[in-house]
Amino acid sequence: MTTAQILLALLSGGIIGIVLGMVGGGGSILAVPLLVYVVGVGSTHAAIATAAVAVAANAATGLAGHARAGRVKWPCALVFAASGVVAAALGAEIGKAVDGRRLLALFGLLMIGVGIAMLRRRKGVDDPDVRLTRQSAGRLLPRLIPMGAGVGLAAGFFGIGGGFLIVPALIAATAMPFATAVGTSLVVVTALGLTTATSYALSGYVDWPLTALLIAGGAAGSVLGMRAGSALAAHKKLLEQGFAMLVIGVGGYVVWTAL
Repeated sequence: MTTAQILLALLSGGIIGIVLGMVGGGGSILAVPLLVYVVGVGSTHAAIATAAVAVAANAATGLAGHARAGRVKWPCALVFAASGVVAAALGAEIGKAVDGRRLLALFGLLMIGVGIAMLRRRKGVDDPDVRLTRQSAGRLLPRLIPMGAGVGLAAGFFGIGGGFLIVPALIAATAMPFATAVGTSLVVVTALGLTTATSYALSGYVDWPLTALLIAGGAAGSVLGMRAGSALAAHKKLLEQGFAMLVIGVGGYVVWTAL
């Protein structure tokens, strides 16, 4: 890698970490476009594989801070992750069999769909005390398991952590507050990212030096993202809407270039 590529890789990792720290997801959906269009990775599959490893590591870094702050619902996270991991392994195998340019175009369409979904106003009342227990299992498990499997399949196929899907899915399934869903989602992002990364690594797609640079940049970015998220808590809705528009714009560019 050239010096410019090394700096761009560190910058890309920082952007991924900042987004993960601020909104609990979305860093992974930007990772592949950053690697392809900013860093200059020529293979879509290599970009997906490298992003999966880096996103899993950066999510784990961010998770530590959220766990210390008590913003992780562990039983809900573990059930969601368990069903998602099985589906992610299947999704990764399907994704590796798809042509790289077609996969990139589908990825762009996913970004547009996710961005539009993020702009929709969420309805309902938060339940900060929600817990997965024997009493609530009959109500929560039928929601957590299929949602986890659906997100896992998409995460494996596209090589993404899926936080931008996991956060709204956790809220829809349990009514936990947004801040708690962000922390809880990082457990799942880590698990799904590791599953996808392992599948692609076994096929020789991971660029390990580039991965190390993304992780280094992401570690610093995660800390900055958490601080920025706390400072901008009063403007959370505006922040989410701005990020949604960014995702839609990047998705449109990805589709245009892929086609």
